Amino acid sequence: MKTRTRAAAWLLAAVMALGAAGCGNADGTTAAAPQTTAATAAETGAETTAPEAETAETQAAGISGTYSGRGDGKGGEIVVEVTLADGSLSAIQVTEHHETEGIAEAMDILASAMIAGNTLSVDSVAGATITSAGFKLAVTDALESAGMSAGDLTANPAKAEEPRQSIEETHDIIVVGAGGAGFCAAIEAKMAGADVIILEKLPIAGGNTLLSGAEYAAPGNWLEQKEDIEDSPELMKEDMLVGGDQLGQPELVEVTDENGRVTGVKAEGENADYTFTAGSVILATGGFGSNMEMRMQYDPKAGEGVLSTNSVGSTGDGVLMAQAIGAGVTGMEYIQTYPICDPLSGALLYFDDARLYGYSVIVNKEGRRFVEELGRRDEMSQAIVAQTDGCCYELIDQAAFEASAIEENHGPEVAYLLSHDMLVKADTLEEAAGFFGIDAEALKETVDNYNRYVQDGEDPEYHKRSLPSEIGEGPYWIVKAVPAVHHTMGGVCINPEAQVLDTNGNVIEGLYAAGEVTGGIHGSNRLGSCALADITVFGRIAGQNAAAQASR
Repeated sequence: MKTRTRAAAWLLAAVMALGAAGCGNADGTTAAAPQTTAATAAETGAETTAPEAETAETQAAGISGTYSGRGDGKGGEIVVEVTLADGSLSAIQVTEHHETEGIAEAMDILASAMIAGNTLSVDSVAGATITSAGFKLAVTDALESAGMSAGDLTANPAKAEEPRQSIEETHDIIVVGAGGAGFCAAIEAKMAGADVIILEKLPIAGGNTLLSGAEYAAPGNWLEQKEDIEDSPELMKEDMLVGGDQLGQPELVEVTDENGRVTGVKAEGENADYTFTAGSVILATGGFGSNMEMRMQYDPKAGEGVLSTNSVGSTGDGVLMAQAIGAGVTGMEYIQTYPICDPLSGALLYFDDARLYGYSVIVNKEGRRFVEELGRRDEMSQAIVAQTDGCCYELIDQAAFEASAIEENHGPEVAYLLSHDMLVKADTLEEAAGFFGIDAEALKETVDNYNRYVQDGEDPEYHKRSLPSEIGEGPYWIVKAVPAVHHTMGGVCINPEAQVLDTNGNVIEGLYAAGEVTGGIHGSNRLGSCALADITVFGRIAGQNAAAQASR
């Protein structure tokens, strides 16, 4: 299987013209403080010494050595070693980090750009904004430990723009999108003997799959068997159909253009325009959770002011491209929000694992419960948005914190939330409530009522389906959270063979699709952990069938 490396700037699908520009750079430059020079000293009669006559820039130019710096990324602390040679960047090495594998590649991209330009004024890597910011802070810190600032670096002259090339290539299969569905499709096609190329618009691969919790719905697996949980493909199918309000297409759920035919893809690279010709094209570009315009078009409630858990690359490009050649779409109005997300970034909060175990009590600013803590994602999200400030507060005790292994599994997230005042740990309920301005007396009454429900084994207020334990002794933890767009159930129409269908339900020859770019599988509401099953099943089907067609 052929793939383009970063040196080729990961080819951009041209019709995706929503762009893959970086998120902008967050580094300002600080001008060197004015120094008294020998000339001005002579004019004023001031005595001069050699150190006083040197400018900050001259001083910086003589600095050589290796210096350490630290910054906070998405996963926690980033530690770098920056090597300077006569005041210029010679090497940047990451010695410690806790970033997600794949997203961590952003630091290599930034390091190469900084060294090549001898500057910290480089664009953040799209899809890894927080990691990029933390890396830049670490490099800045290293410079400061050397007695320099970003402004002391003399940027290298920009390279002359190279003439734009036009390149044509022919492959058996083109996969558009280097996320989970795209890689599943490419691997299957390659195993079938096809020549495959993957095109990706972002500098890093992975898409939403890379950001997911990697939970996979697989009926009858060894974990269920260990817990004596009865399950089967039939039960999973029924759960998905019921969970999606019977709006999913059963024939999809039960699955374990030239002369009307798609013949290739046009793409743009950094210095070249590409035309790829192929026997089959597979769209695996993801959903449109990060496209505000499309969200507003199909569901205004998921528009302005609503953050997203998704990759910045989830902008609906594949849907738009397919529509442009006559593909049908379905379920576009069904946009799912996840109820417990970071109010600052929109990221899904894994502190919420405690809720999924049944340990949490969720309250509003008034200290009152208002929804079943284990309700459907859409029901919980709508209830949260209706509360004061459009947010909620999730409460657990220390026993639940430990039983859920929050620190062990998500320590960097805990540190991030604490440092940004989105999470508090306190010895008493009054203290925890006071941190967020929650009505403390009402909260204590809510906890007393909840504990009584646990003792009785029944929740008469919101009928919580699992009541494993009371809110016991402190310390207590409260996290502030808001809903954020998490999955778009709508997309292009496909059949069980992963072939894309036109607006009349006819097959568009040569075009396949898999993953969140498709619609009709999850109905109005995707069940947790079913997305990874979706992308692997239909990714594999698309790869196998595209390879078979390309060989004909």
